[in-house]
Amino acid sequence: MSQNATFHDLKNASIYITGGGSGIGADLTDGFLAQGANVAFIGRSDASDFVAEMSEKHGRAPLFLQGDITDTERLRESVAAAEEAHGPIDTLVSNAANDRRHNWLELTPEEWDFLLSINLKAYFFAAQAVAPGMIKRGSGSIINFSSISYMMGNAGYPAYTSANGGITAMTRSLARELGPDGIRVNALAPGWVLTPKQLDKWATPEGLAAHLERQCLKTHLDPQDVVDATLFLASKTSRMMTGQCMVVDGGVVSTG
Repeated sequence: MSQNATFHDLKNASIYITGGGSGIGADLTDGFLAQGANVAFIGRSDASDFVAEMSEKHGRAPLFLQGDITDTERLRESVAAAEEAHGPIDTLVSNAANDRRHNWLELTPEEWDFLLSINLKAYFFAAQAVAPGMIKRGSGSIINFSSISYMMGNAGYPAYTSANGGITAMTRSLARELGPDGIRVNALAPGWVLTPKQLDKWATPEGLAAHLERQCLKTHLDPQDVVDATLFLASKTSRMMTGQCMVVDGGVVSTG
Protein backbone atom coordinates (compact mmCIF):
# COMPACT_ATOMS: atom_id res chain seq x y z
CA MET A 1 0.00 0.00 0.00
CA SER A 2 1.57 3.28 -1.14
CA GLN A 3 1.04 6.58 0.62
CA ASN A 4 -0.32 9.45 -1.47
CA ALA A 5 -0.81 11.94 1.36
CA THR A 6 0.10 12.38 5.02
CA PHE A 7 -2.60 13.38 7.49
CA HIS A 8 -0.62 14.54 10.49
CA ASP A 9 -3.57 14.50 12.90
CA LEU A 10 -3.96 10.73 12.42
CA LYS A 11 -0.63 10.02 14.12
CA ASN A 12 -1.34 8.12 17.37
CA ALA A 13 -5.10 8.28 16.67
CA SER A 14 -7.19 5.35 17.92
CA ILE A 15 -8.78 3.61 14.92
CA TYR A 16 -11.25 0.71 14.98
CA ILE A 17 -12.03 -1.17 11.76
CA THR A 18 -14.53 -3.96 11.18
CA GLY A 19 -13.15 -6.63 8.88
CA GLY A 20 -9.72 -5.04 9.00
CA GLY A 21 -7.72 -8.21 8.38
CA SER A 22 -8.72 -9.10 4.83
CA GLY A 23 -9.75 -7.57 1.52
CA ILE A 24 -10.09 -3.79 1.46
CA GLY A 25 -10.19 -3.88 5.27
CA ALA A 26 -6.59 -5.08 5.33
CA ASP A 27 -5.61 -2.23 3.02
CA LEU A 28 -7.36 0.19 5.39
CA THR A 29 -5.41 -1.20 8.36
CA ASP A 30 -2.19 -0.86 6.37
CA GLY A 31 -3.09 2.70 5.35
CA PHE A 32 -3.85 3.90 8.87
CA LEU A 33 -0.70 2.27 10.27
CA ALA A 34 1.31 4.11 7.61
CA GLN A 35 -0.11 7.35 9.04
CA GLY A 36 1.17 6.40 12.51
CA ALA A 37 -2.25 5.52 13.91
CA ASN A 38 -3.02 2.84 16.47
CA VAL A 39 -5.32 0.34 14.77
CA ALA A 40 -7.61 -2.31 16.23
CA PHE A 41 -9.77 -4.50 14.05
CA ILE A 42 -12.31 -7.28 14.42
CA GLY A 43 -12.59 -10.26 12.09
CA ARG A 44 -13.84 -13.83 12.13
CA SER A 45 -10.78 -15.57 10.67
CA ASP A 46 -7.39 -15.78 12.30
CA ALA A 47 -5.27 -12.82 11.22
CA SER A 48 -2.00 -13.64 13.00
CA ASP A 49 0.04 -13.73 9.80
CA PHE A 50 -1.35 -10.38 8.69
CA VAL A 51 -0.61 -8.83 12.10
CA ALA A 52 2.97 -10.08 11.88
CA GLU A 53 3.30 -8.68 8.35
CA MET A 54 2.04 -5.26 9.45
CA SER A 55 4.31 -5.26 12.50
CA GLU A 56 7.35 -5.93 10.33
CA LYS A 57 6.31 -3.33 7.77
CA HIS A 58 5.37 -0.48 10.12
CA GLY A 59 7.19 -1.28 13.36
CA ARG A 60 3.83 -1.41 15.15
CA ALA A 61 1.26 -4.17 15.20
CA PRO A 62 -2.48 -3.70 14.82
CA LEU A 63 -4.60 -5.18 17.60
CA PHE A 64 -6.53 -8.17 16.25
CA LEU A 65 -9.77 -8.92 18.07
CA GLN A 66 -11.30 -12.14 16.80
CA GLY A 67 -15.07 -12.15 16.58
CA ASP A 68 -18.19 -12.00 14.45
CA ILE A 69 -19.74 -8.55 13.97
CA THR A 70 -23.22 -10.12 13.95
CA ASP A 71 -22.63 -11.06 17.61
CA THR A 72 -23.48 -7.66 19.09
CA GLU A 73 -22.12 -8.49 22.53
CA ARG A 74 -18.77 -9.58 21.07
CA LEU A 75 -18.74 -6.45 18.91
CA ARG A 76 -19.17 -4.31 22.03
CA GLU A 77 -16.49 -6.27 23.90
CA SER A 78 -14.03 -5.75 21.07
CA VAL A 79 -14.64 -1.99 21.04
CA ALA A 80 -14.03 -1.91 24.79
CA ALA A 81 -10.79 -3.87 24.33
CA ALA A 82 -9.65 -1.48 21.61
CA GLU A 83 -10.35 1.51 23.87
CA GLU A 84 -8.46 -0.10 26.73
CA ALA A 85 -5.45 -0.64 24.47
CA HIS A 86 -5.45 2.62 22.48
CA GLY A 87 -7.78 5.02 24.27
CA PRO A 88 -11.23 6.20 23.16
CA ILE A 89 -11.91 5.55 19.48
CA ASP A 90 -11.13 8.56 17.29
CA THR A 91 -12.37 6.92 14.09
CA LEU A 92 -14.69 3.98 13.51
CA VAL A 93 -14.56 2.44 10.05
CA SER A 94 -17.45 0.03 9.47
CA ASN A 95 -16.12 -1.83 6.47
CA ALA A 96 -17.08 -5.50 6.88
CA ALA A 97 -19.80 -6.62 4.48
CA ASN A 98 -21.11 -9.62 2.57
CA ASP A 99 -22.10 -9.01 -1.06
CA ARG A 100 -22.80 -12.59 -2.02
CA ARG A 101 -25.24 -12.93 -4.89
CA HIS A 102 -28.74 -14.30 -4.29
CA ASN A 103 -31.98 -14.88 -6.15
CA TRP A 104 -34.77 -12.70 -4.79
CA LEU A 105 -37.41 -15.36 -5.43
CA GLU A 106 -35.47 -17.97 -3.48
CA LEU A 107 -34.20 -15.83 -0.60
CA THR A 108 -35.49 -17.06 2.77
CA PRO A 109 -36.32 -14.93 5.83
CA GLU A 110 -33.34 -16.51 7.60
CA GLU A 111 -30.97 -15.57 4.79
CA TRP A 112 -32.42 -12.03 4.69
CA ASP A 113 -31.84 -11.62 8.44
CA PHE A 114 -28.30 -12.98 8.12
CA LEU A 115 -27.37 -10.58 5.33
CA LEU A 116 -28.94 -7.56 7.02
CA SER A 117 -27.25 -8.40 10.31
CA ILE A 118 -23.86 -8.15 8.60
CA ASN A 119 -24.58 -5.33 6.19
CA LEU A 120 -26.68 -2.97 8.32
CA LYS A 121 -27.35 -4.03 11.91
CA ALA A 122 -23.65 -4.32 12.81
CA TYR A 123 -23.03 -0.83 11.44
CA PHE A 124 -25.55 0.68 13.83
CA PHE A 125 -24.33 -1.17 16.90
CA ALA A 126 -20.68 -0.43 16.14
CA ALA A 127 -21.56 3.27 16.07
CA GLN A 128 -23.54 2.89 19.28
CA ALA A 129 -20.54 1.22 20.95
CA VAL A 130 -17.98 3.91 20.07
CA ALA A 131 -20.26 6.92 20.56
CA PRO A 132 -20.02 7.29 24.38
CA GLY A 133 -16.25 7.74 24.27
CA MET A 134 -16.53 10.20 21.39
CA ILE A 135 -19.27 12.16 23.17
CA LYS A 136 -17.15 12.38 26.31
CA ARG A 137 -14.22 13.73 24.30
CA GLY A 138 -16.36 15.95 22.08
CA SER A 139 -15.03 14.68 18.77
CA GLY A 140 -14.85 11.67 16.51
CA SER A 141 -15.40 10.36 13.00
CA ILE A 142 -17.65 7.47 12.01
CA ILE A 143 -17.24 6.17 8.46
CA ASN A 144 -19.83 3.71 7.18
CA PHE A 145 -18.99 1.84 4.00
CA SER A 146 -21.89 1.83 1.57
CA SER A 147 -21.82 1.04 -2.16
CA ILE A 148 -22.93 2.52 -5.44
CA SER A 149 -24.73 -0.77 -6.17
CA TYR A 150 -28.04 0.49 -4.79
CA MET A 151 -27.69 3.83 -6.60
CA MET A 152 -27.24 1.95 -9.87
CA GLY A 153 -30.25 -0.27 -9.16
CA ASN A 154 -28.13 -3.39 -9.56
CA ALA A 155 -29.83 -6.77 -9.72
CA GLY A 156 -28.58 -10.02 -8.24
CA TYR A 157 -28.28 -9.16 -4.54
CA PRO A 158 -31.33 -7.20 -3.31
CA ALA A 159 -30.64 -7.77 0.41
CA TYR A 160 -27.20 -6.22 -0.04
CA THR A 161 -28.46 -3.22 -2.01
CA SER A 162 -31.28 -2.71 0.52
CA ALA A 163 -28.75 -2.67 3.34
CA ASN A 164 -26.54 -0.16 1.55
CA GLY A 165 -29.44 2.19 0.97
CA GLY A 166 -30.16 1.83 4.67
CA ILE A 167 -26.55 2.60 5.58
CA THR A 168 -26.72 5.93 3.77
CA ALA A 169 -30.04 6.83 5.44
CA MET A 170 -28.77 5.77 8.87
CA THR A 171 -25.58 7.78 8.35
CA ARG A 172 -27.59 10.96 7.79
CA SER A 173 -29.72 10.35 10.87
CA LEU A 174 -26.72 9.61 13.08
CA ALA A 175 -24.96 12.71 11.79
CA ARG A 176 -27.92 14.73 13.07
CA GLU A 177 -27.97 12.84 16.38
CA LEU A 178 -24.25 13.13 17.07
CA GLY A 179 -23.35 16.44 15.45
CA PRO A 180 -24.05 18.53 18.59
CA ASP A 181 -21.34 16.47 20.33
CA GLY A 182 -18.76 17.23 17.65
CA ILE A 183 -18.97 13.81 16.02
CA ARG A 184 -18.98 13.49 12.23
CA VAL A 185 -20.77 10.60 10.51
CA ASN A 186 -20.24 9.99 6.81
CA ALA A 187 -20.78 7.18 4.33
CA LEU A 188 -18.26 6.14 1.72
CA ALA A 189 -19.64 4.48 -1.42
CA PRO A 190 -16.98 2.84 -3.57
CA GLY A 191 -17.54 1.69 -7.10
CA TRP A 192 -16.26 -1.62 -8.41
CA VAL A 193 -12.90 -2.07 -6.70
CA LEU A 194 -10.92 -4.87 -8.30
CA THR A 195 -9.92 -6.86 -5.26
CA PRO A 196 -8.76 -10.48 -5.65
CA LYS A 197 -12.22 -11.62 -4.47
CA GLN A 198 -13.98 -9.62 -7.17
CA LEU A 199 -11.60 -10.80 -9.86
CA ASP A 200 -11.98 -14.41 -8.76
CA LYS A 201 -15.75 -14.55 -8.32
CA TRP A 202 -17.54 -12.02 -10.50
CA ALA A 203 -15.30 -10.06 -12.86
CA THR A 204 -15.42 -11.13 -16.50
CA PRO A 205 -13.73 -9.38 -19.41
CA GLU A 206 -17.16 -8.42 -20.75
CA GLY A 207 -18.40 -7.17 -17.37
CA LEU A 208 -15.25 -5.15 -16.72
CA ALA A 209 -15.41 -3.55 -20.16
CA ALA A 210 -19.08 -2.64 -19.73
CA HIS A 211 -18.46 -1.10 -16.31
CA LEU A 212 -15.46 0.88 -17.53
CA GLU A 213 -17.63 2.23 -20.32
CA ARG A 214 -19.97 3.70 -17.65
CA GLN A 215 -17.12 5.41 -15.82
CA CYS A 216 -16.01 8.93 -16.69
CA LEU A 217 -12.44 8.02 -15.78
CA LYS A 218 -11.30 5.08 -17.85
CA THR A 219 -9.23 3.37 -15.18
CA HIS A 220 -10.43 0.66 -12.83
CA LEU A 221 -10.50 1.40 -9.11
CA ASP A 222 -8.01 -0.25 -6.80
CA PRO A 223 -7.97 -0.40 -2.97
CA GLN A 224 -5.66 2.62 -2.68
CA ASP A 225 -8.44 4.84 -4.00
CA VAL A 226 -10.70 3.72 -1.15
CA VAL A 227 -7.96 4.00 1.48
CA ASP A 228 -7.17 7.59 0.48
CA ALA A 229 -10.82 8.63 0.72
CA THR A 230 -11.17 6.95 4.12
CA LEU A 231 -8.09 8.69 5.51
CA PHE A 232 -9.53 12.02 4.35
CA LEU A 233 -12.85 11.38 6.12
CA ALA A 234 -11.01 10.30 9.29
CA SER A 235 -8.79 13.38 9.30
CA LYS A 236 -9.74 16.83 10.52
CA THR A 237 -9.07 17.87 6.92
CA SER A 238 -12.77 17.01 6.44
CA ARG A 239 -13.84 18.57 9.76
CA MET A 240 -16.96 20.24 8.34
CA MET A 241 -18.17 17.23 6.38
CA THR A 242 -20.93 15.18 8.00
CA GLY A 243 -24.10 13.44 6.90
CA GLN A 244 -22.57 12.95 3.45
CA CYS A 245 -22.27 9.96 1.16
CA MET A 246 -18.95 10.37 -0.62
CA VAL A 247 -18.79 8.39 -3.86
CA VAL A 248 -15.48 7.07 -5.16
CA ASP A 249 -16.33 5.27 -8.39
CA GLY A 250 -14.56 6.92 -11.30
CA GLY A 251 -17.72 8.80 -12.25
CA VAL A 252 -20.42 6.14 -12.67
CA VAL A 253 -23.14 7.78 -10.56
CA SER A 254 -23.84 11.41 -9.70
CA THR A 255 -24.84 12.73 -6.26
CA GLY A 256 -25.62 16.11 -4.80
